[in-house]
Amino acid sequence: MNTLNNRNLKLKSLSIFQTLHTQPLFLTVQYLLDKSQENDELLFVEAYAKFVSTLYGISENLSDCILNAVLDSENVYVKRCVLEGTSSIILSNELDRELKILEDISCLKPTDFYDCVSDSSMLANWETTTYDFAVEYTQRMKRIHTCGIGIYANYHMFILQDSKISPVQHPDPQQLSEFHEYNRERNLVIQNTLALLNGNKASNILLYGDAGTGKSSTIKAVVNAYAKDGLRLIEVKKNQLYLIPRIIEQLTSNPLKFILFVDDLSFQGNDENFSTLKSILEGSTSAISNNICIYATSNRRHLVKEDHQSRIGDEIHLRDTLQETLSLSSRFGLTITFSTPDKKEYIAIVDEMAKQHGITLSADVLHKKAEAYAILHYGRSPRSAKQFIDLLKNGI
Repeated sequence: MNTLNNRNLKLKSLSIFQTLHTQPLFLTVQYLLDKSQENDELLFVEAYAKFVSTLYGISENLSDCILNAVLDSENVYVKRCVLEGTSSIILSNELDRELKILEDISCLKPTDFYDCVSDSSMLANWETTTYDFAVEYTQRMKRIHTCGIGIYANYHMFILQDSKISPVQHPDPQQLSEFHEYNRERNLVIQNTLALLNGNKASNILLYGDAGTGKSSTIKAVVNAYAKDGLRLIEVKKNQLYLIPRIIEQLTSNPLKFILFVDDLSFQGNDENFSTLKSILEGSTSAISNNICIYATSNRRHLVKEDHQSRIGDEIHLRDTLQETLSLSSRFGLTITFSTPDKKEYIAIVDEMAKQHGITLSADVLHKKAEAYAILHYGRSPRSAKQFIDLLKNGI
């Protein structure tokens, strides 16, 4: 049996890493090896070009691509032997066998295919690197609680698309170092998040306050700061709240820690999503796992928009309505208020941002311009301060 055919059969024999066959790179590798066994130079060259094109879309180094795919693989060995701690000699032996196969595949070189064509100059080149897959895999499993597996190994922020968790390719780069004032509020979020990361009891958080005070940005900045420690964020829209129990079931056994982020949360009095979130926060049959917290932001302290009609009724009706609206916000273990800054606080934010970005205006001029901008743009807030400084940076 020739070497390429032997590699082809072994690659097809993968069981633990069977899901790799669904990835474009592995599909094209398998197709290339298949065509290398047929006596059709045209089909082989087409398969070769398709493989190299797919490889170049990721990297020029085949070994790096295959190793990364192996390390990120969410497979039965990871689930049973690593996460559940179940010992299995059969799975361990099979893991060793398959890692050797994949290590061998990662060493494929263009020269291995020269016999398949009449002119080797038509075959594009790529790079390889020698890795010990068994050693690399062992080291990765030791760090799985911070590195993650599957899509969670390469991304740290996610959204729900068609009811499925999908990565955010270009997440908000907000950093904690860019914030000014609100130190107490921000530290409360950080302390709770560190409790979650350390496996201690953490609270679901409601961040309440006026628009532009930095509620959402705080959450995103905290996730950016602690992503390397195993923190991930999944944004859930209000009309997707019904999916949270399903998400919890998916993430319960995941080695990472997750924040389910609900931004700008508010309800109409008869909104079905109100009851959905209420039951999730407390009292539902699907309890929130120890590796998951819900962080929500809202401009409304009690989350429910009241109108004149909702206030019509006798005293008992009014009391029931009030208790119902209070019951949801009270189910968050921690409520943090982001108040609109007064003039002194607003100017302090502007001063810090101006210093950070090298704005050289005199203090008097800077402060007058900042106040004028706030008056014309919805009042004082960190958002107004940032927008004002951005204009100055651009010479406007």
